[in-house]
Amino acid sequence: MSLPASVRRPTDVDLSVRIGSVSLKNPVLAASGTFAYGVEFAHLVDLNSLGGIVVKGLSITPMEGAPAPRMCETAGGIMNAVGLQNIGVKAFVSEKLPQLRKYDTVIVANVFGQEVADYAEVVRVLEDAEGVAAYELNISCPNTDRGGAEFGADPKPATEVVSAARKVAKRPLWVKLSPNSRIGEIAKAVVEAGADALTVANTYPAMSLDPLSGRSRLGRLSGGLSGPAIRPLSLRLVYDVHRTVSVPIIGVGGVESCLDAIEYLAAGATAIQVGTAHFSNPRASEEVVQGLRNMNIDLKSLYINSIREI
Repeated sequence: MSLPASVRRPTDVDLSVRIGSVSLKNPVLAASGTFAYGVEFAHLVDLNSLGGIVVKGLSITPMEGAPAPRMCETAGGIMNAVGLQNIGVKAFVSEKLPQLRKYDTVIVANVFGQEVADYAEVVRVLEDAEGVAAYELNISCPNTDRGGAEFGADPKPATEVVSAARKVAKRPLWVKLSPNSRIGEIAKAVVEAGADALTVANTYPAMSLDPLSGRSRLGRLSGGLSGPAIRPLSLRLVYDVHRTVSVPIIGVGGVESCLDAIEYLAAGATAIQVGTAHFSNPRASEEVVQGLRNMNIDLKSLYINSIREI
């Protein structure tokens, strides 16, 4: 017999979720590009407390990324043009993944390429490595010349990327979508091509100019806008995509607190990712998890036994 809500323990609410075949102890993941490869934060954050870590985007060969400056502050957010700098998938497998296997958290590899075949090749290398639970195909980065949003702007190239990766991947495929006007159409297309889950959404193409010189405040002409300013926009995208497809959705965009996370879950997301908040607070993901745990009594007052009931 269950105890009345008023006397139940705060730990009674089940925070675990499933994204297809991937089980998470809680619905909070660190977003790709904001948490390095995870191990770099181990001295600051209890990595075991997180539902998962989506590592920095991986390409076939190392990439130096975009010229400096790579970030600038905006009203309610940050613009970035990092350019997908990374050590390459083979170095990740040999140097970072062995360290990540020490932690009790789900590891998701973010994958990108300059050509469709590149995605499949990165996945092929990762398939031979132990410790990766799923792949997040990045077809939506707005701040690269190639290997970014051009794959996610139209159903045909999006489908080609997912189909190529699906042929070599035994693990689940998540697809990170661009916040463009065709997101519902593209969501349907990639699910039909084999996507097991969708990450909604990437940063928004944006620009910031120095009013005196007229020059970009970034090393590139434009970049991607993220942070609290985009949360209402991304929340609406999650809601719309949830009504369009039946696969799990990971909501991302401006999450800073447990209330932000619950808002995404209420809109239809199964899990959320914390991104830009890490730049000002490296422990942001962990604090969102702790906030959900501390809200257990409030959730119990609504007769909620599991975060999945939101």
